[in-house]
Amino acid sequence: MGRVYRPKATLAAVAVAIVGAMLAQGATAQTYPTHPIRLVVGFAPGGNTDLIARIVADKVSSAIGQRVIVENRGGANGAIAADTVAKSAPDGYSLFFTTVGAVAINPAFRKDLPYDPVRDFAPVGMIGRAAPVLAVDPSLGINSAPELVARAKAKPDSVSIGITGIGAISHLALELFESTSGARFVHVPFRGSGPALADLLGGHVNGIMIDVSVMLEHIKAGKVKTLGTTSAVRSDLVPQIPTLVEQGYPDAVAENWTALFAPARTPPEIIAKLNGAFTSAVNDPDMRRKFAENAISPSPTSPAELGMLLKSEIAKWDKVIREKGIVIKPEDQ
Repeated sequence: MGRVYRPKATLAAVAVAIVGAMLAQGATAQTYPTHPIRLVVGFAPGGNTDLIARIVADKVSSAIGQRVIVENRGGANGAIAADTVAKSAPDGYSLFFTTVGAVAINPAFRKDLPYDPVRDFAPVGMIGRAAPVLAVDPSLGINSAPELVARAKAKPDSVSIGITGIGAISHLALELFESTSGARFVHVPFRGSGPALADLLGGHVNGIMIDVSVMLEHIKAGKVKTLGTTSAVRSDLVPQIPTLVEQGYPDAVAENWTALFAPARTPPEIIAKLNGAFTSAVNDPDMRRKFAENAISPSPTSPAELGMLLKSEIAKWDKVIREKGIVIKPEDQ
């Protein structure tokens, strides 16, 4: 007896299955969240990224009626945390709270990354922005970025600038400043902002490129001379510091933004709920005050806007790193 073919029944069954899945997904999104959410941070507890994540998590927890628990998975410039979330279920209960490094800079340095920032994540929204600031020892007698450039050009490789690690946003910001100004500096890499700042205050380096949040106390005390930030426009948090752009260096823009991502294929309805909850938290007046205390500019976006930024930043930093021939060695990590 020949095989019986029943296309109508088969198509009907498929249609029922699809509709059922869509209804189940809709029901899940309507009731979400029903249990605590894990917010994975790619750095150790106590740092600025961890601090902002905890501040935001507390606010969102109150708004959605479920705890948002910060989980620290440091290492490899955020790659360990990124891979953890990328491989998690796309149900909205595992989120990645990250800076620019793990999703836009790591791909240029590591072709063996276990995740693809565009393919494996669903953008939720940006949280905030911060830009490195170029500062020097006041005893150097330099009062502006053009003066520093002139000094470096007159005596090549005589001006030392501390950075917070090879491949860090401070390092890449300095590379951009060199490219757009034509000056050359001696790069002095440190393992973090603390040692870099200590050496500037101790007179062991002429200047540093570092997150402005680390500098606030010393800026107010007049212990350092700030020459410019690498933001596109002046920060409303430190409006007295000019940008490098307005001093004649249009390509010296490097911002260390923080943003939220979910695993790819997370339902759009859940992404929308998360975006709304985190945007409301960031826009809260008390939250804005806390952000300002840490020199972070609140910058909430839509998921689509974050997605476009991610792609443009990946292309930007890949070009800079390739053209400069920057390589991270094991001892640099």
